[in-house]
Amino acid sequence: MNLDGNKAVSIFQQSVSDWHKKEAPHPNPYPENTLENILYNKNHVDTIQWHIEDEIRRPDIALEEVVALKRKIDKLNQDRTDMVEKLDDFVIVLFKDVIPKPNARLNSESPAWLLDRMSILELKIFHMQEQVDRKDPGASPEHIEKCAQKLTILLEQRTDLKTCLDELFLDYKNGERKVKVYRQMKMYNDQNLNPSLYKQK
Repeated sequence: MNLDGNKAVSIFQQSVSDWHKKEAPHPNPYPENTLENILYNKNHVDTIQWHIEDEIRRPDIALEEVVALKRKIDKLNQDRTDMVEKLDDFVIVLFKDVIPKPNARLNSESPAWLLDRMSILELKIFHMQEQVDRKDPGASPEHIEKCAQKLTILLEQRTDLKTCLDELFLDYKNGERKVKVYRQMKMYNDQNLNPSLYKQK
């Protein structure tokens, strides 16, 4: 797969749409161990987490349920990070034969973390569009107008991020930037690194 901004957004949109057809997990349509598969799974995790984040903010849920939801969010955050690092591994392979120029620059954000932002942005766009399309009495004209203005900004961000991804890949291809990734080194889920966990052993 030749990854570019348009292709990534298309896969994220497909995942968001598929989940919302039944508001439930759904099978990945792409072959395993492909870049498309990881991008689809990445957004799938983001979509599930989005709705759990909504649920945990309900004022009527019991404390035990809040704890259970928070632990689900922690697990999803770890899954999200793991998939971002898989995406970065794909990028490293894509450009492994490119020799950076002597004055090649670094980029603090890896392509995969840029893709992470793009994935979540598609969820923002989907749900903001839902607000714009509301017909129920609780959605005032002022609410609709505010959401429409926000949607315009989000759509502009989509265009900008697609351009940023394409320009970053072009810089890698031309040796203008060094391909280097920065691992997150998450500690809170690791029983050997989180003192609140290893002190319980």
